[in-house]
Amino acid sequence: MPRSTSSRFADLSYAAGRLTWPGGAAPAACGRGGVRLDKREGDGASPFGSFALLRAFYRPDRLAPPPSGLPTRALRPADGWVDDPADPQYNRLVTLPYPAHHERLWREDRLYDLLVEIGYNSDPPVAGRGSAIFLHVAAPDLAPTAGCIALPLDVLARVLGLLGPGSTITIRP
Repeated sequence: MPRSTSSRFADLSYAAGRLTWPGGAAPAACGRGGVRLDKREGDGASPFGSFALLRAFYRPDRLAPPPSGLPTRALRPADGWVDDPADPQYNRLVTLPYPAHHERLWREDRLYDLLVEIGYNSDPPVAGRGSAIFLHVAAPDLAPTAGCIALPLDVLARVLGLLGPGSTITIRP
């Protein structure tokens, strides 16, 4: 997505276990399948390329609304994300209960207490190319994800404040 070099919002870059942004860097986790150009649903890989950062979500029972230039919305217990390639709502936010296979966004493990939707395979989604790719809270040991990029909560909250319309993430091995 082209944007003006005079934008006040940051672009992010992930490579080799680190997320970088103008003026900062931090250890980060990617998918257990590494970074792949030929990403497929269920492969555990993070997608290779540059993608728009679309919107943020947060758990209102655990966090205050985070400052960000991105559109931000409180998660609801009934929020889910469809990961069934055969469903017309594939790689979309839905309200649960939902008949197709999906991922719950309201999680007990705190990994989705704060998350940013990465615009991978989203406009329009192509069945089977991968779904639910987020920038989210890392496990305490920075364990690999199912395909997302993950950071410690305090770092993610700080980075979110640098993001806004036109911000991107570039993911590479």
